[in-house]
Amino acid sequence: MSVFIEKSTVLADTPFAAAPRFAVAFARTAEEILETQQLRYRIFAGELGAEIDGGEHGADRDQYDPWCEHLTVRDTDSGRIVACTRLLTDAMAPNAGGFYSSGEFDLAMVDSLPGRVMEIGRTCVDRDYRSGAVIAVLWQGIAAYITQHGYDYLFGCASIGLEDGGAQAHAILQQIKGRYMAPDYHRVRPYYPLPAADGRTAEKVRMPPLLKAYLSLGAKACGEAYWDREFNCADVFMLLNVSDLNPRYARHFLDRAPSVEATAGHA
Repeated sequence: MSVFIEKSTVLADTPFAAAPRFAVAFARTAEEILETQQLRYRIFAGELGAEIDGGEHGADRDQYDPWCEHLTVRDTDSGRIVACTRLLTDAMAPNAGGFYSSGEFDLAMVDSLPGRVMEIGRTCVDRDYRSGAVIAVLWQGIAAYITQHGYDYLFGCASIGLEDGGAQAHAILQQIKGRYMAPDYHRVRPYYPLPAADGRTAEKVRMPPLLKAYLSLGAKACGEAYWDREFNCADVFMLLNVSDLNPRYARHFLDRAPSVEATAGHA
């Protein structure tokens, strides 16, 4: 589940990329990781209505968190963490029982990919900061990580809300099928597919920003969407071959990706 609305080790003592107002860095302390989990809870439970046991701290936690790197974007004016995602590498996934996406899709295809793979997930942005600037800074952090550690593929789920009964989702999925589908050998199978359209049409089709970012970078959709009933959304499995990055966006993100120290244990 990732929307634009996922025990970490130290990468550096300071944020490794910055914009005039926003700075991106990995969470370095238990308190910072908790702050990302609380942001997730506010969005997933508070905004989307997911039934999550937030505990005494109001935090979204799961079995994958201890094995992920938690990437954050902080508003340098207020000091608040305003966006986050988590990175689960091929080296750490077995410790977590597999990749998060394996609960929604048959990932046999991922096992056959050559090279190193990494999952991006639980991505969310504070309601007051949903702009292209924030998601761009987050992707600069991801770019820094993949270039340092030599990952060949990124994948994850991008979500489309079903608040209108699915009309918007089906319209977006039709657009994707026409231009952005992966070849057959890169397809995955959802365990619970999104039901067929019921005939309703969307008044205005608006691509969710995270999905739009994936497509802009050159990622492909790998088959039918999963119906996430808990979060009332359609999850689209996206795969990015790093060598196929859109040249324009590769220059924007990868050329700006700074050098970071290797991560002990999680890389």
